[in-house]
Amino acid sequence: MIRIYLILLFIIAFFGIRKLLKTSPTVLARYSKVLFLFVTGLIVLYLAATGRLNGFFALAGVIIAFLFRLMPVLLRYSPYLQRLWSDFNAAKQNTSQRQNKASAKGDMSVEEAYEVLGLKMGASESEIIAAHRKLMQKMHPDRGGSDYLAAKINLAKKLLLKK
Repeated sequence: MIRIYLILLFIIAFFGIRKLLKTSPTVLARYSKVLFLFVTGLIVLYLAATGRLNGFFALAGVIIAFLFRLMPVLLRYSPYLQRLWSDFNAAKQNTSQRQNKASAKGDMSVEEAYEVLGLKMGASESEIIAAHRKLMQKMHPDRGGSDYLAAKINLAKKLLLKK
């Protein structure tokens, strides 16, 4: 009888994992948040029902006391942390702006265009169109690719066919 339950549990786990792997990351994130809150609620209910909730409050008190002890150190280093954070955000914005400017202006050499499409120098027009179509089928944003790569592929085709 136990073997039947184990086999049934294994089958349910197998199909559950398959379904989990096919779901999108946003749905998984939402499910994980709900699951976390549900498990946390169950733990609190269990601790309250068994009379062990005071241990939880003692742990919360220790954490709050630790944070109060840590507060002067954090306040002392807060200007440095603020500057690091602002430098990080500025660097992130600069790189994204550079990528957008490069895509918008069309800063791509002919050699780079051939390299993007995976072709050798002097490829024919039909080879360029075929390579573009093949890459766009893989890298199109509607099929899980990125907008940046799709723009690069389109720019490479445009540059080589205008030549």
